[in-house]
Amino acid sequence: MRFLGIIPARYESSRFPGKPLAVIQGKSMIQRVYEQASKAKSLEGVIVATDDKRIFDHVKGFGGEVVMTDPTQPSGTDRCNEVVRKLQNKEQKYDVIVNIQGDEPFINPVQIDQLTEAFSLEETEIATLIKPIKDIELLNNPNVVKVVRQKNGKALYFSRYAIPYFREKKTDEIFKKADYYKHLGIYAYRTNILNQICALPKSKLEEAESLEQLRWLENGFSIQTKITKFESLAVDTPEDLLKLTNIS
Repeated sequence: MRFLGIIPARYESSRFPGKPLAVIQGKSMIQRVYEQASKAKSLEGVIVATDDKRIFDHVKGFGGEVVMTDPTQPSGTDRCNEVVRKLQNKEQKYDVIVNIQGDEPFINPVQIDQLTEAFSLEETEIATLIKPIKDIELLNNPNVVKVVRQKNGKALYFSRYAIPYFREKKTDEIFKKADYYKHLGIYAYRTNILNQICALPKSKLEEAESLEQLRWLENGFSIQTKITKFESLAVDTPEDLLKLTNIS
């Protein structure tokens, strides 16, 4: 089975314009993500998918693979699908695409390998990583996406709210009554499934929670989850970058 890693990278961002080119300890963020992803044993290659010539030239400059994509693409998932179509036109075909977040400069390559292991099951269409939550503040943070899953590991639902909900909110007991998981924003999709989900119109659940994976679930696609012990450290704002680089 052939696995390809794709890193969507936009220049424009309301909270942090030019984020992929932000420098972290002497290297750009996108270079750090690229180098970490390239260490994953399961990937045959890594490609940056960008809509900006500055990012394109920068990736070429450090020797990375990069493809220009349509700036009107609505999401990183759609950007990945565009790259796949361009590769297929060149007779380059992959079985599974791993969508790697471009704002996690210290992503552990083991996480990528854990994710690709989900495709040892023929029934796996889409896979993603989750991490147990044991902190009440994290559980109640709407910026942290939570997931409830079936016993077989497939996702039932994703939400910005703490799910499942307990009427008796005794913080010292809530984690004894249920398993809570944080969703990490890395996905892998079989190539044919990626093409199908990108053709779907936005759904009501997706718009309600602003989570694209709910569109896939609402349309009958399954998402296999894999538990990881590694944390994700995403950079969403310049303040996040300052914390990451220990600059005061």
